Amino acid sequence: MNRRVVVTGLGIVSSLGHKVEEVWQRILRGDSGIHALTLFDTERFKVKFGGEIVGWAPGEEYLSAKENRRIDRFTQFALVAGIDAARQSGIDFAKEDAFRCGVIIGSGIGGLHEIEEQLERLLHKGPDRVSAFLVPKMMVNAASGYLSIVFGLRGPNTAVATACASAANAMGDAFRTIQRGDADVMITGGTEAAITPMSIAGFQNMRALSERNDAPEKASRPFDKDRDGFVLSEGAGILIFEEVEHARRRGAKILAEVLGYGASADGGHITQPDEQGTGAAKAMERALTDAHLNPADIGYINAHGTSTSLGDLAETRAIKHIFGEQAKKTSISSTKSQIGHLLGASGGVELIFSILALRDSMIPPTINLDTPDPECDLDYTPNQPRERRLQAAISNSFGFGGHNACLVVGQYRNGKA
Repeated sequence: MNRRVVVTGLGIVSSLGHKVEEVWQRILRGDSGIHALTLFDTERFKVKFGGEIVGWAPGEEYLSAKENRRIDRFTQFALVAGIDAARQSGIDFAKEDAFRCGVIIGSGIGGLHEIEEQLERLLHKGPDRVSAFLVPKMMVNAASGYLSIVFGLRGPNTAVATACASAANAMGDAFRTIQRGDADVMITGGTEAAITPMSIAGFQNMRALSERNDAPEKASRPFDKDRDGFVLSEGAGILIFEEVEHARRRGAKILAEVLGYGASADGGHITQPDEQGTGAAKAMERALTDAHLNPADIGYINAHGTSTSLGDLAETRAIKHIFGEQAKKTSISSTKSQIGHLLGASGGVELIFSILALRDSMIPPTINLDTPDPECDLDYTPNQPRERRLQAAISNSFGFGGHNACLVVGQYRNGKA
């Protein structure tokens, strides 16, 4: 029989803030974290805005100045969020069996800031001026590696790169790792820092990004008829997953239970989703089956909802396919309307929001949903949060490459989900 897995810690870094409760309150207020970019000169770019974390400077309580110089921005995000998650969980890793504690972190791109900076050095100053830290800074697995070093963890340690499904796949792998008994505690989630000149240029030239430069805060508008692409953002969402008896023995406060995980592939196109949402539907179906739940048990879906014309419609069709008549009765929202699309980090941040929705009986809104797309005709919680008692929620993540991943979380009360 599979072991039960619970969540005991949450950590977040986003354009709406770096503390979970602060970010959650801003989400419920309908604030937007989208604004003009300052990381580089956007004069020649079609897209001039995103969910940038302005003035990022992690303090000494997280990392020394020397350590900060040796790690890329995406790893810094993961370390800050991971340290906060561990602090909330109350776990003292020094007292744990290091071989029973591990890390699995997702990132779609990794150290792109460092890659672009060192390419400039190579082209203009020659190979001898390329930093010796290039390789360890750019590696997609740097975040999971450094988290294990910070806490001295020696259990399972991997990284996942499945584009926008990276964090969800990483958390699914962490869930399975604890279920089957290979670890008792896993630090998991996702991190991304892909707001760079090359990234913005690439996404804008494939016409994936919104170009609403005159009103950045209105640009991310999932399920709205006037949506014109997603908004690129950065940040991290890191969680502590723990075997339930291990958490109980140390007196941890349990925030939610991880009930199910499902994954699939579209197998059709490298960037476009299956128009009927067939692969996404299969991932949701598998997650529900794994959780031993029916659609009627799910009160909230944190949608992938990127604000692209094809993606939002495909997800709507997938939900209808799996939920049937229950689809109209299920509350759905896309928090990407407020913080944009964090690519490989999005699943971690959004599972955190799903857990907080369960805790507070509050459905976060989809802001900027002013003119609903007639083909996206479900309850997307437009513009205002809504109270609703919840027992379980699904978080959806779908990525370029046709990767689909879904997680189900539920209330944890008196030893039962």
